[in-house]
Amino acid sequence: HLVESGGGVAQAGGSLRLSCEASGLSFINYAMGWFRQAPGKEREFVAAISYDGGATFYTDSVKGRFTISRDNAKNMVYLRMNSLAPEDTAVYYCTAGTNTGAIRDGNSGYWGQGTQVTVSS
Repeated sequence: HLVESGGGVAQAGGSLRLSCEASGLSFINYAMGWFRQAPGKEREFVAAISYDGGATFYTDSVKGRFTISRDNAKNMVYLRMNSLAPEDTAVYYCTAGTNTGAIRDGNSGYWGQGTQVTVSS
């Protein structure tokens, strides 16, 4: 069970932090990630983090702007989004998978319901 929060409306150049709380799974055993889906487009990979936070991966379009992190003591994963642009507008989904490779391939076992992020120009 994954529940996202923190979405909303931001101006271009602004920042938001998304949070995802996990329950019902052994959080420390899972890699975590974020995907997004813009209107009329397919869901795309955004970022992933290994079970211990030691490795992170990002899609090219967000490198240097977004940061994924996790707190295993709180069963939480975060996505800090800086320098937001209108093309970042999408529903953002939290996901848990056996490893970061599975997440990046979209083969995750668990998905949240999503949180809307809208960036105005």
